[in-house]
Amino acid sequence: MLEWIHPSLVLIAGALLLPFLEGRSRQIWQIALPAFVLLILLGLEPGEYGRLSVGALELLPGRVDKLSLVFAYVFGIILVVGNIYALHVDDWIQHVAAMVYAAGALGVVLAGDLVSLYVFWELMVISSVWLIWQRRTEVSYRAGMRYMLVHAFGGMLLLAGLLAHYQATGSIAFNAFDPDGWWFYLILVAFLINAAVPPLHAWLTDAYPEATVTGTIFLSALTTKTAVYTLVRGFPGTELLVWLGVVMALYGVVYAVLANDIRRLLAYHIVSQVGYMVAGVGMGTTLALSGTAAHAFTHILYKALLLMGAGAVLHMTGRSKLTELGGLYRWMPITFLLYMIGGLSISAFPLFSGFVSKTMIVEAAAVDYRGWVWLLLTMASAGTFLHTGLKLPYFTFLGKDSGLRPNEAPRNMLIAMGIAAAFCFLLGVFPGALYALLPHEVDYHAYTAGHLLKEMQLLLFTGLGFFLLLKHVGGDPKISLDTDWFYRRAGPVVAVALRDAVTAADRRVRAGSMMLLGRALAVSRERFGHGGRLAQSWPTGSMAFWTMVVLAVLLVLFALQ
Repeated sequence: MLEWIHPSLVLIAGALLLPFLEGRSRQIWQIALPAFVLLILLGLEPGEYGRLSVGALELLPGRVDKLSLVFAYVFGIILVVGNIYALHVDDWIQHVAAMVYAAGALGVVLAGDLVSLYVFWELMVISSVWLIWQRRTEVSYRAGMRYMLVHAFGGMLLLAGLLAHYQATGSIAFNAFDPDGWWFYLILVAFLINAAVPPLHAWLTDAYPEATVTGTIFLSALTTKTAVYTLVRGFPGTELLVWLGVVMALYGVVYAVLANDIRRLLAYHIVSQVGYMVAGVGMGTTLALSGTAAHAFTHILYKALLLMGAGAVLHMTGRSKLTELGGLYRWMPITFLLYMIGGLSISAFPLFSGFVSKTMIVEAAAVDYRGWVWLLLTMASAGTFLHTGLKLPYFTFLGKDSGLRPNEAPRNMLIAMGIAAAFCFLLGVFPGALYALLPHEVDYHAYTAGHLLKEMQLLLFTGLGFFLLLKHVGGDPKISLDTDWFYRRAGPVVAVALRDAVTAADRRVRAGSMMLLGRALAVSRERFGHGGRLAQSWPTGSMAFWTMVVLAVLLVLFALQ
């Protein structure tokens, strides 16, 4: 009897059956498989599993502890919810890609060594890109290619850092890294790319809005959160991460102001919310690290709910721009209500999940005497409510009537949104269940008078400002330039210029070489031709010698061409 069956292998093996199933049988298996994997995850006990030796390497694909379990649990939950949301989609490529993608994410959080982590890390890239390409538009194809190239670069950095780490330490164990080696920064940058830390973030806001309606749910849940997990595991207390996280939190909020596409707006808020987690990792205290894990858990659920609501609007209307939407609450009231639960959760409204997790990180900054960090993260929280909790729902579901008359979203979409909404509410009301899962025991109480007063003041004054400035905060049908401009626009221009310069230089070198060769041949004819000394004494040898020289030069030139 096998001691250990990796949940990722179960998920991959089960996903390979999906292409052979159709109709109701495919739908049943699409729910039964992730539900079974979730049960496996819930039954895992702390310990080390599957240890094996490959040459001189000691691989540990199954390390189970409280940190890995809190991420594995929420990955399993969102896998079930996301597949319910996607039941109406008749596209086995999407479903297989989502399953394999989730298998890669589970493999990362359970990996006890860097080699296993790297294998699952690359599996995530290869599988997730299909959730973008399967939208089957030219824009999604190009966005997917950029997404894949950026993550391939991150994978190269991770591999280089892994090899350098092994050479320096003789170990491939995945634990907190010693910052003394230069490989420390290679691995850190690789993780920061997947965490979407500016200026390395634009792959997210470029690709996620162009993915399929259902694929975006999995994308939002897995890539950045596996990166957060690796940062918690490998880089706790790295001071640089505190300020990178603060920049993320504010950067995402600022660019959400400029976004007109509802899924792009939510994508920027992924950057912002992950910023809280990155800052928590950098602070490195017990409260901050537990707050990071808690916020990753709640964020996956409420962000999925928000994107499911936005996806339902796109699915039913074919539109996703704020300037083209409005008045949909009459026709999609359930979608509107469920979206607002997600909006209140991400805004850290009391009684909803974001309140019991985000305040942990902000409080960690306060008790660690980081006044500026506390203030800037609080400012970012106000911006989150302004745009995700107020701007997006107002101009999508309320506001001016757009003339659209869509039906309510399909039943499976509403069920999936309802499950996510229930988690958002229950975790907000009963945070103890979440706190019990965290990697460190913390004596933290979200519902204190101070926390409630601060949050309610922040939210109410933000709401007042929104309605006072309502005419100035609507969507604007423009494209906002971000750092992806450098590889979307400037990159091709620079590449073409470099190609032309190299081509011109090559032509000049070859022309100059042939001119020098011609001169040398002319001189040789004058000095060693008919009447010359070499010709008179050794004519056959002279001809053979210079023929060999010319052929050798030509071969070199053709090889360089």
